[in-house]
Amino acid sequence: MTRPFRYTSPVPPKSATGVVADVYAQMATDFGIERAATFVVLSASPPLLTSAWALTRESLLTGRVSRTDKEVVAAGVSLANRCPFCVDAHTVLLHATGDHRLAETIARGEQPADPGHRRLLAWGKDMSTPQPFGPAAAPEHIGTALTFHFINRIASALLTESMLPCGLQRIRAVRSAAGRSLARTVRRELVAGLSLPMLETEGEAPAWAAGTAVGTAYGALRTAAELGAGLLSEEDAAFVRESVAAWDGVTPLPLHATDLPDRAERPGARLALLAARAPYRITDEDVAAWLAPPFTDHCLVHLIAFGAICAMGRVEATLTSERRVAS
Repeated sequence: MTRPFRYTSPVPPKSATGVVADVYAQMATDFGIERAATFVVLSASPPLLTSAWALTRESLLTGRVSRTDKEVVAAGVSLANRCPFCVDAHTVLLHATGDHRLAETIARGEQPADPGHRRLLAWGKDMSTPQPFGPAAAPEHIGTALTFHFINRIASALLTESMLPCGLQRIRAVRSAAGRSLARTVRRELVAGLSLPMLETEGEAPAWAAGTAVGTAYGALRTAAELGAGLLSEEDAAFVRESVAAWDGVTPLPLHATDLPDRAERPGARLALLAARAPYRITDEDVAAWLAPPFTDHCLVHLIAFGAICAMGRVEATLTSERRVAS
């Protein structure tokens, strides 16, 4: 089977111990995919793995909001971030919800027939637009959207584009069959908060999370991902933060060669900024220029996570500065 991992050698589920094994076990039960590459790739860092999983579980998998609606939002975010791996994954998961026509409509790049789904897809692509949901649904929808602003960047930087071996997910029958195999798990009602005891970090919960488990997981992920700044000099970490802060959080502005630090002189700053702004442009040469002893897989996932969390925070700032709810 083709490995989806580009630069790391994550802990296989059969070899996992401790909290990593606990996450894998909960993921197999609640997500239905024991070897979900978007989480396995973070296994070199238990704080990142536990918090990324917790935020995904508590926003996307649990709660009162329709799973279909949240998958539409996640697909919109993934389309905006140009993450084919995640777009394919959410297409399969939409099949798992039973909405096969909607899944294939989004896979073809078309607009959903249902007006509500059209609004959710559009908001996922541009979160500065009015929120097409009320306050009660905000923690789950906002949490889902911000989760995938983080996960998309991890996937684009550290995984191949193909979710299944040989690109089999491009075949409609395969997408549908994969979705059907997950249908029972996706349609289960899960108890909120069960991922939180595994968290290894903590942080301030945002106001939009309204005291839910989503906020606890979100704060933990921000704290864990910010640890990656310690891999850079203070000057380079500040450069990455300032570059991301200058972005509007919405427009996919191109990064020109003059915007990027030199690969030979400042490879860490270059990698982190690419992870934040254009992770699909990370090359083997970019990684090789930085990933040498004493740096390890643990360091690489933390550096990429630092860039990803800077971008996620910028999107959140755009969202909370607008906070317009559709009538």
